[in-house]
Amino acid sequence: MLSGSFIGFFLVFQYLFIFLLVYYRVEKFVQKKVTQIYTDLAPSDQTTKSQIIKTDMEALSKSLKKFASDRKLEIELLKDQENYRKEFIGNISHELKTPLFTIQGYILTLLEGTVKDKKTRQKYLKRTSKGVDRLIYIIRDLDLITQFESGVKTIDRKAFDIISIINTVFELLEIQAVKSKISLELDREYKQPIWVFADAQRISQVLTNLLTNSLKYGVEHGTTEVSIKNLTEDKILVRVTDNGEGIEKDHLPRLFERFYRVDKSGSRAQGGSGLGLAIVKHIIEAHQEKIFIESTPGVGSEFSFTLQRATQKQIEAQEIER
Repeated sequence: MLSGSFIGFFLVFQYLFIFLLVYYRVEKFVQKKVTQIYTDLAPSDQTTKSQIIKTDMEALSKSLKKFASDRKLEIELLKDQENYRKEFIGNISHELKTPLFTIQGYILTLLEGTVKDKKTRQKYLKRTSKGVDRLIYIIRDLDLITQFESGVKTIDRKAFDIISIINTVFELLEIQAVKSKISLELDREYKQPIWVFADAQRISQVLTNLLTNSLKYGVEHGTTEVSIKNLTEDKILVRVTDNGEGIEKDHLPRLFERFYRVDKSGSRAQGGSGLGLAIVKHIIEAHQEKIFIESTPGVGSEFSFTLQRATQKQIEAQEIER
């Protein structure tokens, strides 16, 4: 009696043989029909007929190759999207699970009534509150990204002095900078305003997120510097440069993805929603501007983004509005 594996092999071989036979017959049939059509249309010019048939078959071959190539690219893209979807779901589950388990653990402990000391109860309640805040940050930032992606969140462009915004953000982050032992500086003294035409609140958020990120992952006694570079008559480049740990090149293309972490080993010990850089990218793209990153491990990183200069007319309109 024939074994199951031999029968299976025979069936596969038979299927392949039939497929190749059918493919060969169909190809010959198509070629024969195409030849017959051109014979009927132009019987007097054999050279022209031959050239037309050859050209037609070459065009058909190219078309089939292009079709196969396009389908292959589509399949690869779908695979990438599926991998991204799985990773995103895994990341968001991880980000939500950590604060939820923290909250649940402390609440259950308090409900059991085993903690009699008032100070300990207060400490547990504060930690529970931090877990709730973390969840709020994640949900709020996810909602903001969704609004940008759906076009609900719009950009309110006005003329403003970017140097003034930078100094305001420095003041807001002063305490955090002191705790991190990192200095926040402008590259030089800007005696004149640098007027840009953008959404001041959103650009302030971009700077806050970039500087906060630098403070979280910088090194003690390090420096984070903000500078302005003239690109063209109507564009400037805002640069945020630090001398921190730096980032490996392989991570750079994915750094602006939601919840993407360079360190995969554990939870997000530094806090935050894990969406700061994703929000930065969405805000800059909503302005139809560009954002860039350069980083060298052990040397530091530089995030930079372009902004449109404000025209004199836009500046005057803003001063009148004030």
